[in-house]
Amino acid sequence: MNWYEKLNQYFPIEEMKSKEHMELLLDEKSDIYHKDEGQHHVLMYVELSDFVFIDYLFVSKDARGQGLGHKLIEKLKAKGKPIILEVEPVDYEDTDTEKRLRFYTREGFEHASSIGYRRRSLATNEVNEMEILYWSPTKESEETIYENMKKTYNEIHTYKDSELYGKSYQPASEVLTLDTENSVPKPEVVDEKSIDASGKPVSE
Repeated sequence: MNWYEKLNQYFPIEEMKSKEHMELLLDEKSDIYHKDEGQHHVLMYVELSDFVFIDYLFVSKDARGQGLGHKLIEKLKAKGKPIILEVEPVDYEDTDTEKRLRFYTREGFEHASSIGYRRRSLATNEVNEMEILYWSPTKESEETIYENMKKTYNEIHTYKDSELYGKSYQPASEVLTLDTENSVPKPEVVDEKSIDASGKPVSE
């Protein structure tokens, strides 16, 4: 199974870029779009001068419980830049969504509660709501995270979209919103007691 098949098997169709899209980013934006691949993981990420964006992080079942997810996150943290990513809102009927959020919370990520993110999938034509999480060694404001998300959306998510998909994604102004006046409090860090007994890295 190649790297794209691993990602495609793990992530929902509405969150997946096409293989052509990702290969184009790796080729034409190789200065900022990167693939870190090993026997048991695939990490796709964007690195700009002032932040890192995690596009996809996959760890195989065979490697779960070995701290690989943590090591990959630590590798990105060592760059000393804010790290941003998108996650599905927790669906308690889908334990993977809860595990992913718990993992990133344990890794020190916060929910950017003032940022709204609703994008229509070109694959399903359904509007999907995502939450923005971030880790920052420099205590960046959510306004800065918002601007960085817009940059990621414009430069990565919608790159050559009409050429690749035959139609275009919505403009960033329709997808991303910032509400600084009515932001809800950030969720508390999940207590270690809520981590499952196996101690598995929950991103995998």
